[in-house]
Amino acid sequence: MSASYSVAITFFIYLGFMLWIGLWAYKKTNNLSDYILGGRSLGPWPSALSAGASDMSGWLLLGMPGYAYAAGWEASWLGLGLILGTYLNWLIVAPRLRVYSQLAGDSLTLPQYFSNRFNDKVAIRVISAFFILLFFLFYTSSGLVAGGKLFETVFGMDYTIAVTVGTLAIVSYTFVGGFLAVSWTDLVQGLLMAAALIMVPLVAFMDLQQGPSAILMASNVELLDPFTKSTGEALGWISIVSLMAWGLGYFGQPHILARFKAIRSKDDIKSARRIAVSWTLVGLLGAFFVGIAGIGYFETPLADAETVFISLVQALFHPVVAGILLAAILAAIMSTADSQLLVSSAALTEDFYKSLLNKQASPESLVKISRIAVIALALIAWVLALSPDSSVLGLVSYAWAGFGAAFGPAIILSLFWSRMNRQGCLAGILVGGITVVVWKQLNGGLFDIYEIVPGFILATLAIVIVSLLTPQPEKELTDTFSAAEQS
Repeated sequence: MSASYSVAITFFIYLGFMLWIGLWAYKKTNNLSDYILGGRSLGPWPSALSAGASDMSGWLLLGMPGYAYAAGWEASWLGLGLILGTYLNWLIVAPRLRVYSQLAGDSLTLPQYFSNRFNDKVAIRVISAFFILLFFLFYTSSGLVAGGKLFETVFGMDYTIAVTVGTLAIVSYTFVGGFLAVSWTDLVQGLLMAAALIMVPLVAFMDLQQGPSAILMASNVELLDPFTKSTGEALGWISIVSLMAWGLGYFGQPHILARFKAIRSKDDIKSARRIAVSWTLVGLLGAFFVGIAGIGYFETPLADAETVFISLVQALFHPVVAGILLAAILAAIMSTADSQLLVSSAALTEDFYKSLLNKQASPESLVKISRIAVIALALIAWVLALSPDSSVLGLVSYAWAGFGAAFGPAIILSLFWSRMNRQGCLAGILVGGITVVVWKQLNGGLFDIYEIVPGFILATLAIVIVSLLTPQPEKELTDTFSAAEQS
């Protein structure tokens, strides 16, 4: 049996299992709340691993190892920022959002939460949904690009065909099962990703009979210094702040915040936080050391640094084991792309269709519209992903900054500041989202800083200043805020 044939069989078995979960979830999906939030019934394990797996995506097995392979210890700043962001998001945002999203009109989507929180019927909801659709198209495309690289490298498949196969796999079970399918497949995929990221670097270091420091010392001593680039230049404060600032993005990611709203009870959040932070730590350390192991293993540098995990697996493991480990990449891709498609379809269904076109839509028709939206959005993301020159990390960084700046400050202040009003919320979302789009087009000097930093700062200032300059929120809203504080 050929190596590629063995790997292919493993892939198909894995995909079959994911589709079975989708069909199981289909039988439990009766209305839009079930489809979008799983009826708010998730326990700590599926909540935590679903949040982590949907967060990390294909970049954890492609982008992050590729960055470590190219830059060495410089990549540790990115990992540190993400660990801190994960912890603070579960600690600060998760408990309040779980309670407040239910008190504020049982809000299913992020735009709906903002709309109910500030008693704004159209403007905030539509503008929030617009930014969700804009940035998620780039984010989902990054997953499809990762899938294309996977199938292209492993099977020698044409890139366009590879992207198409991955898109069809993701759409199939998201279309059928909705949030329950996404969350329970994420649990399986999260465990598989963690196992792969522990096993691959361990086996590689044992094969090389060298540790990370020895590998970096032998290849380029500059890779050992977190304050120095691989070229020998000093890693300036702009670069360090930019890498650490990835942690700010967590506060505004709709697909992660959806897990906070869907968890069974506020009492489950403490356990979920421990699971989520532990999983993220293991995943990031594993991804980092995959890149370092690749530096020592491949004498001839790889043409595409982001394929280092795939190349190590193919070189080190029996085809059957390699198939399982490479399925972890597919798991990472699917676990994020499905969540993004689901949140985007929810924005289209709840925040455009229902709020603007058909306020009396039945639950059955909303689920049907949401499923159609999944297909339409996947097609657009597929078109964006067709360029084989796309960088997984580059696409993710743009979308991550967009969500973090547009929604992060608005979420935090809406949960903790009773004086914030609808005008402030609208100003923050607009300023944050527009700043990221504009800043991305500029370069040189201060403009080289990661766009989430100015976006987050300016959005926060916009919320505070505009809220203070405009009328106080209605008593009904401050009463709900007080009730959420006491829950």
